Amino acid sequence: MKWLWCLAVPLPLAAHMVSMSTGELKVDGSRAHYELRIPMYEVAHVREPEHTLLDHIRFKSGGAWGMPSAQVCKDEQGTYVCTADYQFPAPVDELQVECTFSSVTVPNHVHLLRAYLGDKTDQAVFDLSFTTVEMRFRPPTVWETTVQELAAGFMRAAGGLAPLLFLASLVLAARSRRELVKLTVAFLGAECLACAIAPRISSPLSPRFIEAAAALTIAYLAFEIILLPNSGLRWLVVGVLGLFHGAYFSIFLAQSGYHAVTFLCGVATAEVLLIVAFALALRQLSRLAWMRRMVPVAATMLLTVGLVWFFVRSIK
Repeated sequence: MKWLWCLAVPLPLAAHMVSMSTGELKVDGSRAHYELRIPMYEVAHVREPEHTLLDHIRFKSGGAWGMPSAQVCKDEQGTYVCTADYQFPAPVDELQVECTFSSVTVPNHVHLLRAYLGDKTDQAVFDLSFTTVEMRFRPPTVWETTVQELAAGFMRAAGGLAPLLFLASLVLAARSRRELVKLTVAFLGAECLACAIAPRISSPLSPRFIEAAAALTIAYLAFEIILLPNSGLRWLVVGVLGLFHGAYFSIFLAQSGYHAVTFLCGVATAEVLLIVAFALALRQLSRLAWMRRMVPVAATMLLTVGLVWFFVRSIK
């Protein structure tokens, strides 16, 4: 079992639950001006960020890549801001954008790009799975918007380490199928409630605080499994902890401008599928006599990971 501990404990050191940057591209004829904004703590481990970041986003129009110039990066009160100008061979009417920030920051990094061409706008979301997008500066259809927002919600729920670990903890915490359903409903309801409340809070929570709190939720639920195996109202505990996970999605909603209902449907779909998958896997493993004694061990590992992650994010 020692090798499992060696793998589990370093996980939080390499992960960010909330890893996000934003960009604006303003097109004027055959020229374009781009501005990138990313938290300083996201670029702390990026080698030569003043060159690396802008090298990982490119714009193509008319079959030719835009030629960059006037590239500048600087720290503005905790936000790393990079700007660059791009020259194209002809006036721009549509763009192909390639963005691979996730390869130089962290794998679950998300970049939200808004582009402007006169009175026309377009928006794109880039992550490890979607690195190339075509921007046509036309209003998207209802179907395109729905699919994009559902996919974004699904990927945000399924692509982060903290949500995956918490869902694994939730399945371990359920002592029956009926309780698993109650825990799932409480968790999903709390996430939706957090997204509804967040826009009304005058001082929004910082991404670093949300990540530290999410790590602590994993640790607390694991603590319940180990030391309070017969505790009642566990669904209420899961509901309270779910508020912190919903806070992460509220940040993404605020940045992207997506419709909450569609986005959260994507989130809920991913989470329910993951819970079912974890539950089926646990059920199969529990048929092995020696695996029945592994639930406390797995919970202890989750407790350790959550606490280490919490302290690392609290002091950084």
